[in-house]
Amino acid sequence: MAPEITSIESVEFAYPIEDVGTDQHGYNLVYEPGAVTERKLFGLKIHTDEGITGEYVGGNSPGAAQINMFADYLVGKNPLEREKHWSEVKRALRKYDRMGIGPIDVALWDFAGKYYDAPIHELLGTYRERFPAYASTYHGDENGGLDTPEAFADFAEECLEMGYGAFKIHGWGGSEGSRDLRREIEAVHAVGERVGDEMDMMHDPACELETFADALKLGRALDEEGFFWYEDPYRDGGISQHAHRKLRQSLDTPILQTEHVRGLEPATDFVANESTDFLRADPEYDGGITGAMKRAKVAEGFGLDVEFHAPGPAQRHCIAAIRNTNYYEMALVHPDAPNTTPPIYAGDYEDQLDTVDSDGMVEVPHGPGLGVEYDWDYIETNATGSLHTYE
Repeated sequence: MAPEITSIESVEFAYPIEDVGTDQHGYNLVYEPGAVTERKLFGLKIHTDEGITGEYVGGNSPGAAQINMFADYLVGKNPLEREKHWSEVKRALRKYDRMGIGPIDVALWDFAGKYYDAPIHELLGTYRERFPAYASTYHGDENGGLDTPEAFADFAEECLEMGYGAFKIHGWGGSEGSRDLRREIEAVHAVGERVGDEMDMMHDPACELETFADALKLGRALDEEGFFWYEDPYRDGGISQHAHRKLRQSLDTPILQTEHVRGLEPATDFVANESTDFLRADPEYDGGITGAMKRAKVAEGFGLDVEFHAPGPAQRHCIAAIRNTNYYEMALVHPDAPNTTPPIYAGDYEDQLDTVDSDGMVEVPHGPGLGVEYDWDYIETNATGSLHTYE
């Protein structure tokens, strides 16, 4: 008999991040001594009649609201039929961004790995088990942390000494006074002059730059310092194919886009229309491991690389099964603040600045499924929302 989903549980919980606040507009996380920022995630369990539970922790409130729309469809279904479920739910959520698919799909892959007693990367087809990480910074702040171009250069040098082979700048955001293009350009040159001969360098303004001209000016500084990629530079939100094609034509630095482009087909169009050089993928954002691997195959078909957004066990399994990818994003990191990842692992898994080995590498988890053990006592103790059960 095929296995069957008997119920699905979802619970919202909160966790604190010390010495982290937000910039003046309240959007970007930045270093702020003494501040505590609370973040909310969701713990997800897919129960089956095999006594095996597929698990994933992540997601957000809009995505959880979408799960409410299709969880009943999954109850009673075979959890191994991921491709079928992915297609059906994709169609059902056609009016929305489909962010609810990712957490469910990852939990279904976790079930499959436990069912077959194999890590997910083996089910996908292992290419490697260790891979390099890059240090992906918090946004620049005004609080004595990453508050000057020299501070970014100092931190890049510190990351190099730790073993990292690559470093990504998230520049300043917030109010008009903080978004100083001259300071952004100075940070590019400071980092380039300090570590450019020894590290790959990336820049992600996170769509903060206000005009095409600003994106072009910063991009030309990246060209001068030989940056590895330029990501989501300005206010089109990272979704205009035409705008980024024009930017590509004007710069030497490769463009990395599609973190904010929802759906396989629009991401494919971005590549086909020569609007990006690297393709972005994220298991949580892009329809789970199933959807993220589809993006990777699209990139491979065009002879390009896919780069995964954010750290996490699902990302590690995808990267372990992909040839055409370069780095694991260790984000967000800072010389004086912890990473934003939650304290939800009961075992030794973690994503912190010092997680890399002396060669700047991380490993894929080796246990069945995601290969991590979640601390459900912590999650349930810190629950902020009611437990939703679909059965």
